[in-house]
Amino acid sequence: MRSAITPDSQLFNTPVQYFPSHPTWAHFHDALSSSLFRRALLNSTIVAGSVTLLSLAIGSLSAYALGRFRFRGKSFVLYLMLSMTIFPQIAILGALYTMFSGFHIVGPIDFPKLYDTPWALVFSYMIFTLPFTIWVLTSFMRALPGDLEEAAYVDGATPLQVFWKVLLPLIAPGLVTTGLLAFISAWNEYLYAVSFLQSPSHYTVPVAIVSFTGSSGNAFQFPWGTVMAATIVVTLPLIVATLVLQRRILAGLTAGAVKG
Repeated sequence: MRSAITPDSQLFNTPVQYFPSHPTWAHFHDALSSSLFRRALLNSTIVAGSVTLLSLAIGSLSAYALGRFRFRGKSFVLYLMLSMTIFPQIAILGALYTMFSGFHIVGPIDFPKLYDTPWALVFSYMIFTLPFTIWVLTSFMRALPGDLEEAAYVDGATPLQVFWKVLLPLIAPGLVTTGLLAFISAWNEYLYAVSFLQSPSHYTVPVAIVSFTGSSGNAFQFPWGTVMAATIVVTLPLIVATLVLQRRILAGLTAGAVKG
């Protein structure tokens, strides 16, 4: 925050002043007046929102099947999902790059070229957010009493109606927790974004911030004040969302931990 409101001429003064003598909001103006940054905010919102919605939709249905039904290989599927989260992002970067660049599949089917599109980020982010979502929501599904489900079946409800009208509202804290964590993970991700995006119009916030140049347009002049201001702008929504949803987040982090 100090660097964001400090004039460029005072950023590297010694001794360090923890509050500038002449604070300025010019860095915030420079960041918000950048069309690249505004477009990146929209792109990040679309990508992070899509990842969150898809993770919750697929994860909740998968958790319903894994948590409420008995079938052979269920434990193997759960541990397979968990094992997918231990791989570092860099380990599968090359394979994803080849896949998104478009490769020929045996026969007349070709994998669509997703390189330099937001969908490349959506699919790659879900590799890490979806297993975590499924694992957490499965613990919530298992903790729910079976009497609720049986009563709904007695009243003539279908499995889909039981999931949508009975179980889903009861795991709302888990949905909020996993949804917010998935959104934060997709919002802040940099490695895949800088690897799969080439056009500035497709940049997300982390890539756009790194692409800032100085007032003279010199690539070697790094605008620290503008970067700090942009960082505050992109962090503020996450802080507000966490403060607003903190009760549900706390309930989500603890409700599935105790089997009742």
